[in-house]
Amino acid sequence: MRKFIFAASLLLAAAGIAQAADTVTLPNPVPYAADNDIAGNIKRECKITEQLPDFIAQAAKAHGIDTTFADSVNPQMPGRVLDVEITDAVSEGNAWIGHHKSTSVRGKLYQDGKLIGSFRGKRYSMGGMFAGYKGSCSVLGRTVEALGKDIGTWLVTPTMDADLGDLK
Repeated sequence: MRKFIFAASLLLAAAGIAQAADTVTLPNPVPYAADNDIAGNIKRECKITEQLPDFIAQAAKAHGIDTTFADSVNPQMPGRVLDVEITDAVSEGNAWIGHHKSTSVRGKLYQDGKLIGSFRGKRYSMGGMFAGYKGSCSVLGRTVEALGKDIGTWLVTPTMDADLGDLK
């Protein structure tokens, strides 16, 4: 019986270590890429840089992956680090003529400084149901929510050069 209890304790400890290893640090807010051409009104008025990390964390949690936030990240940080940035956001149209919104991202996942995965992703939205009652930032928020789900799912089995969302 003692051997069983000892073995069970070792398994639980190993599971705890594995769980800690699955924790991913990501930036909050997610920065805009240095080479972006995103319109100033999107940057000033919409909160997509703050929404994206929350959506990634929610999706990751649904897959059993813990996340933590940092003001900024770099590949040399210990553990798993997701270096993600928004490369483009487009807000054309409006509630009256129809929304045509999109957000693009790219990211790299590091484990103790070693690159273990990379992706680029894009999501489009026309606003969904009741789009005529939604503002532009709300519709852009739908694109980041979808990207957050895409990235959270990708974190389960990260690959190199993955295309996420509407790039598939």
